Amino acid sequence: MAVTRMSKSSIRDFNKSNQISGGFQLFAVSYLVIAGGGGGGRDRGGGGGAGGYRCSVSGESSGGGASAETVLELNGTYTVTVGAGGGGSTNDSLKGTNGSNSVFATITSDGGGGGGSGFNTVGAVGGSGGGGRPSGNAGGAGTTDQGFAGGAGVGAEGGGGGGASEVGNADGQALGGDGVASSITGSSVTRAGGGSGGNAGNDPGGDGGGGSGGSGSGSVNTGGGGGGGNISASGGNAGSGVVILAIPTSATVTFSGGVTQSSAVVGGNTVYTITATSTTSETVTIS
Repeated sequence: MAVTRMSKSSIRDFNKSNQISGGFQLFAVSYLVIAGGGGGGRDRGGGGGAGGYRCSVSGESSGGGASAETVLELNGTYTVTVGAGGGGSTNDSLKGTNGSNSVFATITSDGGGGGGSGFNTVGAVGGSGGGGRPSGNAGGAGTTDQGFAGGAGVGAEGGGGGGASEVGNADGQALGGDGVASSITGSSVTRAGGGSGGNAGNDPGGDGGGGSGGSGSGSVNTGGGGGGGNISASGGNAGSGVVILAIPTSATVTFSGGVTQSSAVVGGNTVYTITATSTTSETVTIS
């Protein structure tokens, strides 16, 4: 006769045994996933928007004014992708190129929007939006809970690209929006700043790796937007994104061959900083 009932104590013992052997153990994984920034526009172009910013570290913030997301409970193999930064525009008819998405498991951060250019004037939508070209052309919208909109071009200056913590132009015309700080690695680092618009002053980019106006490049592995080009000049290239994972030291973690990463122990976690992936099919296994 088939057994149809088990005592509660037997079920508890069964579950405990499987958890000890690793069969059902889940690990609480905190993450910071930042996409590649958007490239700057050409010819008094708008600054590129920062890459989308998603964070689950307790007490910190995600982009776009959002609170930290929920920590993931994981055991298995998951996709991981670091998005490339978008190229600055070299043609008046083209905006700066949007950045590429960054991915970890179910989390996707959107690439930053490219800045408006000479004949393609409105900033592109992205994780944070690209700035518009003068005069009066709008910046692109940012993705909800990832980043902010780019600023409009005004007078002879391109609009600042949106950052993870504020809109472009928030600190002054043409200035890129600032990024968000995280201490996931054990020290506070600001990332995902917007690029500043092209103008005569070569204004510094938004805090967090944004490129300066006058074709400045966004900083690598920050998701910073590229700076807009000055008169008849091409836009700056944007910074690549990054994926940072804090995983309990009791877990075994392995990566596929195309992942570039480094690690350090911070408290009870090993923190993995993933700076590049060679394909969009790379993985991390947590067990």
